[in-house]
Amino acid sequence: MCVALPGKVLKINGRTATVDFNGNTVEAEAGLVKIKPGDRVLVHAGCILQVLSEEESNSIEELLKEMEEL
Repeated sequence: MCVALPGKVLKINGRTATVDFNGNTVEAEAGLVKIKPGDRVLVHAGCILQVLSEEESNSIEELLKEMEEL
């Protein structure tokens, strides 16, 4: 099963962005959507798919935590 995860854009370098996932940083392809540092984003398979609101990001993170507890 593949899951898209929420993260926070730390910096942008051309078409790549450094995204923070709770302390783990990953380089992700940033050419699909317009982003800026500080944006909350949804990342799947190394690509940023969309910009999320703070509320959307928090809701997804809460759901993922609930799934871990099951």
